[in-house]
Amino acid sequence: MHTLKRLLFYAFFATILLIGWFYLHVHSSITLPVKPYEFSIRHGSNLKQTAQQLADAGVIHTKWSLILLARYLNLESAIKAGDYLLTENITQIALLNYLTKGDAKQHEIRILEGSTFAQLRKTLNEHPAIQNHTAGLSDPEILRLIGAAESAAEGLFFPDTYFFVRDSSDIEILQRAYRTMQNHLQTSWESRTGSLPLTSPYEALILASIIEKETGLESDRAEIAGVFTNRLRKGMRLQTDPTIIYGMGEQFNGNLRKQDLLADQEYNTYTRAGLPPTPIALPSLASIRAAVNPAETDALYFVAKGNGESQFSTNLADHNKAVNKYQKLHK
Repeated sequence: MHTLKRLLFYAFFATILLIGWFYLHVHSSITLPVKPYEFSIRHGSNLKQTAQQLADAGVIHTKWSLILLARYLNLESAIKAGDYLLTENITQIALLNYLTKGDAKQHEIRILEGSTFAQLRKTLNEHPAIQNHTAGLSDPEILRLIGAAESAAEGLFFPDTYFFVRDSSDIEILQRAYRTMQNHLQTSWESRTGSLPLTSPYEALILASIIEKETGLESDRAEIAGVFTNRLRKGMRLQTDPTIIYGMGEQFNGNLRKQDLLADQEYNTYTRAGLPPTPIALPSLASIRAAVNPAETDALYFVAKGNGESQFSTNLADHNKAVNKYQKLHK
């Protein structure tokens, strides 16, 4: 009986010592291998893998202390992937708190207004912190992956700066940009002016993409939208160079010639009436709003002055004079 009591006492005493050691261990400061110390937790890494990674790097003495601490605090599956930066020594409990709060370093990617989907794909593919899951896929295959109902990808992704943690996939970012564009487009469409010559939000998106490519000065945006709206109402052809350039694709060498204006193709708004079949670029929110709320104007023509501004005209004679004037100025 005395032996049993002695064993129980030793076991109890050892437990107290172990608990005390563990408490002091997880609350004592870790000496970092270098300062500052930066490391990454990859997507899909579990607690054991993360603890082993930190132990191998010398950040913690043993992986088991971090594992037991996470299990005790019920944080075993709460560690977030991403890039982390430690600038000073830290306790294990503070380290675990850091890894589970989602305070990882944020990377960013900027999707530019006026860019094409091909340019967007190239930007995503070249970003070192993004996993490329769309390489080799066609545009329609990508649209199916992100849950889009449209058949053409051009113009569907909202240009903005998107933040993400390392190893996020290009599909996730495209989904976010697509949903953001749908939300902005629907909200703008619901606040559209009456009697627009547009039948759907998608047609508004097409027109917005043309406005985006034609606008050199913010103050001209609504007026340019008014010109295109007037031409659509009257059944006039849009006669806008950016659509032809888009339709030419890699054949365009930077010089738009008269023969290009006469060569019929589905994006040639000199030879075909109405809107082109798809957007030609990613429009900004300002261009979307201009497309559904154009300026009230009598103008039917405009020409670039060469300084970002446009000269607007209500008749062809005045437009031709403006064209001659500004073409001579820039020859």
